[in-house]
Amino acid sequence: MTQNPLTTDIPYVDIFGKTLTEAFPTQFLDQTAKDTRLVKRERKIKPALLFWAFVFTIGVRIERSLSMLKRNYEIMSRTTLSDSSWYERFSPELAEFFHRCAIRGIEHLAQGSHRAVSERLKAFLDVIIADSTVIRLNEKLAKYWPTTRTRKAAAGIKVGVIVSAFANSLKSVSIFGERTSELKTLRIGPWIRDRILIFDLGYYAHQLFARIKDNKGYFISRVKNIADPLIISSLRSCRGNSIDLVGKHIREVLPRLQRQVLDLIVEVKLKRRSYNGKMSGDTERFRLVAIYNIEDRKYHLYITNICAAVLTAEEIAKLYGARWEIELVFKELKSKYAFDAIKTTKKFIVEALVWSTIVVLLVSRLIYNEVRIIGETQGKSIVRFTQMRWSTIFAEGSDKYLMAVMQYLGMEFTIGDLIAVQTSEALDPHVNRKRFRDGLWA
Repeated sequence: MTQNPLTTDIPYVDIFGKTLTEAFPTQFLDQTAKDTRLVKRERKIKPALLFWAFVFTIGVRIERSLSMLKRNYEIMSRTTLSDSSWYERFSPELAEFFHRCAIRGIEHLAQGSHRAVSERLKAFLDVIIADSTVIRLNEKLAKYWPTTRTRKAAAGIKVGVIVSAFANSLKSVSIFGERTSELKTLRIGPWIRDRILIFDLGYYAHQLFARIKDNKGYFISRVKNIADPLIISSLRSCRGNSIDLVGKHIREVLPRLQRQVLDLIVEVKLKRRSYNGKMSGDTERFRLVAIYNIEDRKYHLYITNICAAVLTAEEIAKLYGARWEIELVFKELKSKYAFDAIKTTKKFIVEALVWSTIVVLLVSRLIYNEVRIIGETQGKSIVRFTQMRWSTIFAEGSDKYLMAVMQYLGMEFTIGDLIAVQTSEALDPHVNRKRFRDGLWA
């Protein structure tokens, strides 16, 4: 028989309760609620209880219900609320409250234990993956976030995400209008130094590559089909009567090649940022790796500024494949936490749901890290704790984790609390409404 994870010999309540409340301390939640004016004066609404009820009630459910959230909050706080005092909390201040909580969670996870890194990657501070996803919204929000890709949905937002592969967590999250190009969602600066940035073709721009290089960072990207860099030299020799590649463009030689792997230095053209109203033309040299894919029957091309002495051509291709991790993040957000199921017509509720869902993901990662540690101490293979499988377990066990937090904070609720709330909430709020069975039976 499977044991209850909260009643075994291991003090799970202390482990999970401590982990979560260290990331989001009650004092921080109370102060943030005051700073954002979510709570103007202390009455029945307790910010910490509202936060944890939000995370573990509607944050992990595909069908979101504010009335369900209200009932859970009343059970936890052992109080009853009027509908007006409850719904007035769903305001721009709530969106800013969860935004600040998300920033706090991201910073906290970044300071925690990181994944074990291979020796080949220890030369870098981190491997960072950037991407964005679009969330369709009600057409009434088009004046804030007009769409560009389809006429069926008149509104949409683009959520730009940067993930740290070493920390196995989010590094930053930003909300843009759908019309914002991917390049404008990514700001390159000194923070990129000694880090590898991986992105898809939506970010492809030689100017971006040059900025990363100028800031002493590194990147890996696929090569656009329309890009045709000039070959300067080859980093791998080929036996036999090989085609001379130097001085030719890559698209010219690819159809005639029979090599499995190409490792080249290429030159690309770019335009530097404008100075005194003028943009100057320039060139840069990067490394181009081509790996022949048997299934696709064509070369997969990658461009980077990581030298061959640090990572081989095959390792460059394999590392780019790690970009799939950010796709799994989006899949988890959408399939487990209803990230793209936002039906409201109010702008601030959209923002509140986006930021609170990001917080849910961070909470999931915090518990996931603890589960991996516990599993490893029990001799289990840590690589078998996959994130997508974990997200299902997390969503299913959300009530237990809420209980763990409440017990750790000394705020347990009882069956009596549950019954008190249910007998109150079960009453139809319309006192004077006529009912067809009145006078017949009750």
